[in-house]
Amino acid sequence: MTHPLMKKAVQKFTWDDYLTWPDDERWEIIDGVAYNMAPAPSVRHQNITGKLYSQLEQKLRDKTCRPFIAPVDVILSEYDIVQPDVFVVCDKNKITEANIKGAPDLVVEILSPATALKDLREKKNLNEKFGVKEYIVIDPLEEYVERFWLGGDGMYNRGEVFGSQEVLPLKSLEEIKVNLWEIFEVEKI
Repeated sequence: MTHPLMKKAVQKFTWDDYLTWPDDERWEIIDGVAYNMAPAPSVRHQNITGKLYSQLEQKLRDKTCRPFIAPVDVILSEYDIVQPDVFVVCDKNKITEANIKGAPDLVVEILSPATALKDLREKKNLNEKFGVKEYIVIDPLEEYVERFWLGGDGMYNRGEVFGSQEVLPLKSLEEIKVNLWEIFEVEKI
């Protein structure tokens, strides 16, 4: 049997195509191009994801914004469906039972060797294009964070880098702060 992705060699993939793909596989579509999310993330990747999500959930408990953790489909357009590692949505109208329809306010990707280039290039450009206010990438091996903030011109800034001993203020969430030493599980010096 031919895999569903083999049927469209030239055409762009859409949300309708995505719905026909096997449930036991994880895919994203960026500008109509399908990206396989395999292999599964490392244990360190998942620990960082869980710790960040937990901090956000606690700090946003009494606010209108809601944090989410992958896998949750974020539908940006018919040709753009992603599953960010951690993200926050402040507009309740974007949240449905099945997925998120529209750009989150904050997107965080934890880099994996297999997907780092896509996260730093295609996904950064995609989030900028759809107006995600704050895009953050976390490198679990080198233990640093890079944050991009959407300017008034609709473009991300050059990026700010934070080390594992620093506090990361989240501009898109009323200056909520994340202690990075807790995320990376390193001793505070």
